[in-house]
Amino acid sequence: MQGKAPSVSRIQKIEHVLPGYTNSLGTVFGGKVMEWIDIAGAVCAIRHARKPVVTASIDRVDFLAPARVGHLMVLDAFVNYTGKTSMEIQVNVKAEDPMTGEQFLTTEALLTFVAIDQNCKPSPVPPLLPETKEEKARFEEGKQRKLDRENSRKK
Repeated sequence: MQGKAPSVSRIQKIEHVLPGYTNSLGTVFGGKVMEWIDIAGAVCAIRHARKPVVTASIDRVDFLAPARVGHLMVLDAFVNYTGKTSMEIQVNVKAEDPMTGEQFLTTEALLTFVAIDQNCKPSPVPPLLPETKEEKARFEEGKQRKLDRENSRKK
């Protein structure tokens, strides 16, 4: 199976924060942001694997700043690491003021997706071929997180 660079599957998804997506403070619900993160991550994983995928785990979601009604949410998703059938996807979320274009980081998340075949069994994914220094560092960090997850499950 031929490998792929992270740039091949990187995606950007944009959502508009509408009043129905917010709490009484006018800030977007964390659960709504998590939904958007899961979708963006899945689309990125599908683009890499070119197969259906399922969410296997969400390792962490860090909410760093609130987004408000009217903001645009810009979700960037990219593959950090691939195993035999799994892919670690990173999703960074920025809020954008549509009137000024000013953006600020609101959320960072790490998710693992598994590619599946027509019988819903794990299916091999192409290896990741990181190209830049940053991509190579994220690959090594993802590799270590995968080992940590495996060791954690053995306990």
